[in-house]
Amino acid sequence: MNDDSSIARLAAILREEAERARPGERLPSSREIMRRLGVGPVTVSRAIAQLAAEGRVVTRPGAGVFAAPARRPVAETPDLSWQTVALGDRVVDDSATASLLAQPPDGVVPLTGGYLNPELRPVTALAAAAARAVRRPEAWSMPPLNGLPELRRWFAAEVGGAVTHSDVLVVSGGQSALTLAFRALAAPGSPILVETPTYPGALAAARAAGLRPSAVPLDRDGVRPDLLAEAFAMTGARVFYCQPTLHNPTGATLTRERREQVLAVARAAGAFVIEDDYARYLATGPVPPPMVTMDTHGTVVHILSLSKITSPSLRVAGLTARGPAAHRLRACQVVESFFVARPLQETAAEFVGSTAWRRHLGTVRQEIGVRQATLLAGLARHAPAAEVQLTPAGGLHVWVRLPPGTDEAEVVEAAQAQGVLVSPGRIYYPSEPPGPRLRLTHTAAIGLAELEEGIRRLAPVLSHLSHQSHQ
Repeated sequence: MNDDSSIARLAAILREEAERARPGERLPSSREIMRRLGVGPVTVSRAIAQLAAEGRVVTRPGAGVFAAPARRPVAETPDLSWQTVALGDRVVDDSATASLLAQPPDGVVPLTGGYLNPELRPVTALAAAAARAVRRPEAWSMPPLNGLPELRRWFAAEVGGAVTHSDVLVVSGGQSALTLAFRALAAPGSPILVETPTYPGALAAARAAGLRPSAVPLDRDGVRPDLLAEAFAMTGARVFYCQPTLHNPTGATLTRERREQVLAVARAAGAFVIEDDYARYLATGPVPPPMVTMDTHGTVVHILSLSKITSPSLRVAGLTARGPAAHRLRACQVVESFFVARPLQETAAEFVGSTAWRRHLGTVRQEIGVRQATLLAGLARHAPAAEVQLTPAGGLHVWVRLPPGTDEAEVVEAAQAQGVLVSPGRIYYPSEPPGPRLRLTHTAAIGLAELEEGIRRLAPVLSHLSHQSHQ
């Protein structure tokens, strides 16, 4: 008994013995099997190996062969369909936001995303700030509900104007600030005005709060005050969400004159303006002051986040508001999450109070200028039909208009097949998009070489569009 059939017959015998044995019980030794069944050591060894592969026995060197532990019964898939009825028809759609947060597969160049790539983040300085912060015993005590006074004073000074630390609430990043503001300032079912296009995360947060986003067009200089006034009159909305500085995705920046006009329109409508100042630290040149510094009526709720300029994990932002709105915002945060973890606040305060903060700002702004120029030059060279209508004064992105009739989804899919990720324009619109668009991010690639490689991979896709537009 030393051929394959002998091994199979012995395995069948030992399989029956293993099934009769108690889980974990020691089985006969190889020597005992050889003596009892008249087989050789190789046959025994191979038969036992076969049973071990089947999961019927466990071998322990020096101890012997044992019946395998009892197998856990495979649980039946529970019927969870009842949850569909219980949850009702409210939908929380995170698809657009999640796509912007997803990590690219290995070997794929990201020309999408909403944060600085790891090499541009001040991780060494943040680690040092965190180490200093957490060594202090008070870092582990409960913070004031509004946030650390020194951090609130810093945010107030950065915003400027007549803003004081008493106007500032420390919150867990810009997205949390948006969610908090939408829930606090508008009742479920209410309309809310937004620029079109706009940040997909704001659309998702507004809809999750039960609000109904209504679009207000913009041009090269930002939202149009005349159309904003019409939208307020038509919808009865009491909230307008906007990004007046380096608007995402177009890169437009509202002039000071238009900011004053927007404030006048909102005041006339008795409405709040949520000013998302996410890109203030990403500007490569002078930008107008925040609208909240021009506001004397409590119209503006201003958001200034540290996450974009530092790291997505430094979820700290200042939310500035006055009057009853400020009290409601604070109350909503206390009810929903109490406060921002003190070690995180202490780390943020340490970092922005260090010399590393200003050095980091200078480094990032210089890098943004180089990367934006590289991307624009690549587009002009490889895809003249892909029109960049505006060169932003900073920011992370370039907004590209594709030739009419282009299938935007096909372009995104073709780019991914070439090993590069881009953002489809449709996710930035609260209603029907006016035409095919792409948002290209120049700060997500690791290093200038990877950015150039991403442009090289995208070139044949966009070049094909150029050929089509001339046919």
